Amino acid sequence: PGTQVAVLARAAIPGAAKTRLISAVGAAGAAALQAHLTELALRRACATQHRVLLWLAGAPDPAVTRLAHELGVEIRPQPDGDLGERMLAALCHAQACDRRGIVIGTDCPAQSEADIEHAGALLAEYDVVLQPAHDGGYVMIGMALPHPEVFAEMPWGTDAVLAKTRERIRALGLRHAELRALPDLDRPEDIAVALEHGWIERGAWA
Repeated sequence: PGTQVAVLARAAIPGAAKTRLISAVGAAGAAALQAHLTELALRRACATQHRVLLWLAGAPDPAVTRLAHELGVEIRPQPDGDLGERMLAALCHAQACDRRGIVIGTDCPAQSEADIEHAGALLAEYDVVLQPAHDGGYVMIGMALPHPEVFAEMPWGTDAVLAKTRERIRALGLRHAELRALPDLDRPEDIAVALEHGWIERGAWA
C-alpha cells in the first residue's frame, strides 16, 4: 500500500492560535505565525511522494484554503476528542484508503521532507515510526496499521508522552523505528532559534 500524510493544524485565529507565543509577538502575530507554520508543514508534506490531507481544527482561513487548493490537498475537519483521538482518526482514515498513515503537526519547522520520506520507507518494515521532540513528546508518528492502545489516556502536552508511547509499543510487541529528534516551536525563546536556523521567515508572519 501507499502512504498517506495527515497534517494536523489549528486555524490561525488571533487569541486562539499559538497562545504561548502571544506574550512575545501578540495575538495577531501568533496567529500569523500559526498560518506560516501550517504553510511550511503542508509544503513539506506535499514535497514527498505521498498523498496529503490537512486536518484542521477551526474554520479554514482563506489563505490556507487557497494554498490547499493550489497543492491539491483535501481539507477535513478534525474530529472531537483529545490529541490521541484526533491522530487515531487520521490513521484510521489512511487505513480505510488502504494506505499506511503518517501524522505530523505544524509546530516543528525543523522537520524536513526527507524526514517524512524516511518515515514512509521505514513503514514498509516497521509497525510504528516515531520522530521524537526535544521536549519529551514527538513531532511525527507513522503506523502501518492503527493501534488505538498507543494513544489512549495519554498525558498529552507533558514530557512523559514519548516514554509512555515507547512503553506501550513494546507492550504490544510492535516493531518500531525512530528518526532524529527535533525541537518544537512552542515558546517565545524558540522563535529566535528557528529564525537563526532559517526554519521560519520573519517577514512571513511579523
